[in-house]
Amino acid sequence: MKKKAEERREQVLKAAFQAVASHGYDSVTLQDIADYAGVSKGVVHYYFQNKENIFSALLQFITAQIYEIEHKAITDKHTALEKLKAYVETVFISPAKNKKFYRVYVDFLAQASRNHTYQEINHRFYENCWSIGHEIITLGKKEGVFSIDLDADTSAKMMRAMIDGCLIQWLMSDQDDLHDFYKKTCFETISTLLRSP
Repeated sequence: MKKKAEERREQVLKAAFQAVASHGYDSVTLQDIADYAGVSKGVVHYYFQNKENIFSALLQFITAQIYEIEHKAITDKHTALEKLKAYVETVFISPAKNKKFYRVYVDFLAQASRNHTYQEINHRFYENCWSIGHEIITLGKKEGVFSIDLDADTSAKMMRAMIDGCLIQWLMSDQDDLHDFYKKTCFETISTLLRSP
């Protein structure tokens, strides 16, 4: 019974993601979410009290999923540069998927300045991202490929800032064919900045 409830809840969250990606945060209604999920509005209300409740759960759901995928990608690699490359490639997953995710994510960021719950969820997401960067940088310093003078905490934050900045800049360019350019340049720039002199 619990498994069925979790599946239905996830179905509603995935529908909410599709609805926000298509219509934008401010325009989405509970009926839109129900329509995307293929259920009645009553079913949506059964699992979530209101739209705010759904959106908080959605932000938590998508950021947790992103972190899990990114963390798994680096776990499969052995050297710092391999891990860094896998990390950047996993974040730059594809033009279509990046576009959909960042359209939704940027909508949430626009709300976050006025929403403490979103701020907390986003901060947890970034702490997870920074932990990936910290692991890569610490290993790189140990291997002698990254500068020994680097502060792993600060550098991990700057690494994620550069990744997100590149993706947002690519998204704003509205040119899918530049996706590979931004992915490649992002990896090369980060690895150059981290390298031992």
